[in-house]
Amino acid sequence: MTTSLPSWLADIPASQPYPLAFATVSGAHLYGFPSRDSDVDLRGVHVLPVTRLVSLREPEETITRDWVRLGVEVDLVTHDLGKFCRLLLRRNGYVLEQLLSPLVVASSEVHSALVELAPSLLTRNHAHHYLGFARTQWGLFVKTGELKPLLYTLRVLATGTHLMVAGEVEADLTRLLGYCPPYTPDLIAAKRSAEHGELPSDGPDLVRLEQDVDRMTGVLEEACAASRLPESSGAFEAVDALVVRSRLG
Repeated sequence: MTTSLPSWLADIPASQPYPLAFATVSGAHLYGFPSRDSDVDLRGVHVLPVTRLVSLREPEETITRDWVRLGVEVDLVTHDLGKFCRLLLRRNGYVLEQLLSPLVVASSEVHSALVELAPSLLTRNHAHHYLGFARTQWGLFVKTGELKPLLYTLRVLATGTHLMVAGEVEADLTRLLGYCPPYTPDLIAAKRSAEHGELPSDGPDLVRLEQDVDRMTGVLEEACAASRLPESSGAFEAVDALVVRSRLG
């Protein structure tokens, strides 16, 4: 974990009701623009015992907790291994970013095995996830004027383009500035100063922003069309076998 994250995050896995295959930091800390008052978004995978899966009671496929410790708001969401892997086999860039986040709070052999399989999970169709997410965030920015959804818009378009071009998942916007408008570092600096701040008064106007977002959208669409990534993942059997081994082992 980076020094900007509290060391006590490492204590969290032991307090969970089921063993964690992994837990990583997502959100603004992963994206490269946390503010002083950003909450810590933890995402991961828990492994339900077989008895919970065959019981008449509904299995806890998703567990959500949020709390405050030492003034830091923590948001923890974990999926059971089976549900997470079903999401992973779809065109879901969000769970790929969670799996491959370098900000690791807890890991295991299952985590390592999933990371090893990650290259075979990447597809051209992941571009549609990022295009859809960008549309949603842009609409939120237009409605609220807040800087956060604008940066999310730029981030997902840049991440999606890099995935199509390089075949690599990179969620940190500060590492993707080559895909972004030249004023992006100034927006990042403003976001780091205030979690829910607005666009700086000396920043680009809405017309310029819309033009740049349209341009980045077009670049991602072109990168998708030209990408060497496959149309679909061929990793189903390998992921399924990993889930079965993890349940029975």
